[in-house]
Amino acid sequence: MAQLKQYDQAGTHRLIPAKYGAESVLEGLPLPINVLADLSELDAATNERRIAERGGNSALGPGELLLGVPEAHIVNAAFSHHGPYGGRFHGRERGAWYAGFEIETSAAEVAFHKRRFLIEGRMQGKHTFDYIEFLADFSGWFHTLDASERESCLQPGPVPQCYGSSQGLAHKLLHEGSNGIVYPSVRRPGGTCIACFRPALVFHPRRGQKYRLTVETSADKIEFEAAPSNS
Repeated sequence: MAQLKQYDQAGTHRLIPAKYGAESVLEGLPLPINVLADLSELDAATNERRIAERGGNSALGPGELLLGVPEAHIVNAAFSHHGPYGGRFHGRERGAWYAGFEIETSAAEVAFHKRRFLIEGRMQGKHTFDYIEFLADFSGWFHTLDASERESCLQPGPVPQCYGSSQGLAHKLLHEGSNGIVYPSVRRPGGTCIACFRPALVFHPRRGQKYRLTVETSADKIEFEAAPSNS
């Protein structure tokens, strides 16, 4: 059975696609003001983060989300953009903040899903993507997995079917008041990940370096390096 353990972990790493680093994807578009205004209304009506911030997500109260702090939109987006199948430790109604204790762990986790996306899209060869690193600190009690839970919840595939047990455990712990789960990385042996269930516990979110990630669909290897300063 999952056990509680206290963690004081500073500088965990989350990689966000560079194009999502702005408050809105509309920022910087060379369009007339009236066109941008119309697009902003459409964005506000369809953007899952903005809907959640207005109280439109029944599984995520607007009082849980961050307001008036740096990078609030990045944190809120992690909890409101949950994906059609959820993730390893979140379901289809409410997201979580995932991060690696090591930057290499975050890169390996992101690369796995990016390669899977490319293969499903029948895109071959090498593809390069830019990311922004977001650092955050965690201090509090988080659950860890026992041996049987590691076996059932950390299956490498197939995705998303392998998430059944882990989503069930996460749902149970969330509604029992858990702050989240610290667990061994599935994609990088020896790495450690955290799935935080509470936006308020993502402390001091801040931007780190820009990185460039290259994945190859035909091989399980990546190239990961700091992005050029002008990118």
